Amino acid sequence: MTQPNLTCTPLALTPHKNCVIAASMASPSSRHHSSPRPPPLVSTNAKAAPFLLLATALATNTQEPTNNSQQQQQLRMGDAAAFAVMNEDGEEQEHIFRSRFPPVSVPDDVTVPEFVLAGAEAYADKVALVEAAPGGRSYTYGEVARDVARFARALRSVGVRKGHVVVVALPNLAVYPVVSLGIMSAGAVFSGVNPRAIAAEIKKQVEDSKAKLVVANEGAYDKVKDAGVPVIGIGDVERMAGAISWDELLAAADRTGAPVVALDPVQQSDLCALPYSSGTTGVSKGVMLSHRNLVSNLCSSMFAVGQELVGQVVTLGLMPFFHIYGITGICCSTLRHKGTVVVMDRFDLRTFLGALVTHRVMFAPLVPPVMLAMVKSPVADEFDLSGLALRSVMTAAAPLAPDLLAAFQKKFPGVQVEEAYGLTEHSCITLTHAGGGDPQQGPVQIAKKNSVGFILPNLEVKFIDPDTGRSLPKNTPGEVCVRSQAVMQGYYKKKEETERTIDAKGWLHTGDVGYIDDDGDVFIVDRIKELIKYKGFQVAPAELEAILLSHPSVEDAAVFGLPDEEAGEVPVSCVVRRRGAAESEADMMAYVAARVASYKKLRLLRFVDSIPKSVSGKILRRQLRDEFVERSAKTAAA
Repeated sequence: MTQPNLTCTPLALTPHKNCVIAASMASPSSRHHSSPRPPPLVSTNAKAAPFLLLATALATNTQEPTNNSQQQQQLRMGDAAAFAVMNEDGEEQEHIFRSRFPPVSVPDDVTVPEFVLAGAEAYADKVALVEAAPGGRSYTYGEVARDVARFARALRSVGVRKGHVVVVALPNLAVYPVVSLGIMSAGAVFSGVNPRAIAAEIKKQVEDSKAKLVVANEGAYDKVKDAGVPVIGIGDVERMAGAISWDELLAAADRTGAPVVALDPVQQSDLCALPYSSGTTGVSKGVMLSHRNLVSNLCSSMFAVGQELVGQVVTLGLMPFFHIYGITGICCSTLRHKGTVVVMDRFDLRTFLGALVTHRVMFAPLVPPVMLAMVKSPVADEFDLSGLALRSVMTAAAPLAPDLLAAFQKKFPGVQVEEAYGLTEHSCITLTHAGGGDPQQGPVQIAKKNSVGFILPNLEVKFIDPDTGRSLPKNTPGEVCVRSQAVMQGYYKKKEETERTIDAKGWLHTGDVGYIDDDGDVFIVDRIKELIKYKGFQVAPAELEAILLSHPSVEDAAVFGLPDEEAGEVPVSCVVRRRGAAESEADMMAYVAARVASYKKLRLLRFVDSIPKSVSGKILRRQLRDEFVERSAKTAAA
């Protein structure tokens, strides 16, 4: 077996001074107020990014607020509590919204793997992960716990140390959570990458993160073999010449036992994940997440999961695991409560429906195109879906069209549909999969249609005027800001971007516009940021514009998204050609397609005389989009 030659210098992945230092936070807000204040509770903003999943929650008995010397008023407003923070002159300064639910405790000094796998020995023979494809791999809880420990030991035996980044270029496989939790157990930092991205995109993430290793299967190996770091191969190693065999690495670690070098113990304040997100600026950046960030996020998002559901929930794992929601919201949350994750790599309607029926899936996070296929495809008629165990589907990453929602509810009347939204920068807020009502807490409450959900424990949310920064009262749209122990430590090596996203008081500015109503339901009404959501994947206009502008015949270009029934949104572009250029629109689209992953391809392109811009040079995408739609409508009418 080839041993990788690794250096032992830890990566400098330290949090920025203005970021929330999760390990030292007693509460999301206690850092900024010396006097006592009501306990901070979670706020639900389910569309700010795949990850403030605030879709449903159980209503609980509300504890009456107590007056305090800070001159803070707690105003009852249905599900939410609003705090008007006053200054010494009695003038209102801040409108901060919190949950009516009691705060949940977050354990100290526990890592993500320890938290997720706690109690696994009692479920040693229960299936934790199973691939939906015929003959697919499965793991019991005993095997998961064993192989997480083995892989952590193997990584340390080859020189991986605390703070080292390991990039994982795998599709959704049963082994994926074992790999990611093993990396975290070793004190290293897990960084997932889309295995279907082109080689240059993967290499860029490897280089930017200063990764020491890559884990890949035979499908992605050709894309990562020249990334400049050793590769651990999972699967058919005969097709991965030069890779370190996963099986041989684990076996060798078993033989050698514990590493001889002294190792730093893993702390909850240490980084454990470095997912890459386009954030609010459109340029991909590493998001630094600590064990504390993810553990606190899991505690908040799963607060309503009752003991009766432990060991019972079956979750569909179709959303990509390289995404923070896939690995945290699906895998970690299900494993924490000893359920089963049914793993799917690619969407195929027959395989998908077969998995729902065969594995008795109860909870299915989906994207709108999958729901569209469930409703409209004749393939669905081949299955007897009357006995589905499916209780709820959660759709995120792309807006759900009202017509599609109505059609889905008509065909599957017993399935609850929850729209959600979250942020990688907020560690991914996960939908609470709750059953019936609780005598102690009251009946189940469901947020209104088109709402992104309720406020969950341990979060604070406010809505600010983007121009003045002033916080706004209920029913008034403003930029959504969130503060909690789940807020990222910052963008890796991006100090200025971090300061623009997290202010000095720890508020994460999402870049999305929303409001909270009288009942405490949060609604997202607009996006400040311009990211395109194509079938759940984020497409950054700035990236495609840069590629277009690299073409010698392009003088100017703008990219934006247009609504699409199947994909949610599709990337389209307006291009100004240089005088005398002969390339066609198809030629330009092909030029971009050759340089990006398939989901980033432009679906439409038109030549224009100029790109509208503001006085500061910002592309007026909304105006351009409206003109594009109007021109298309006129062309169709003619």
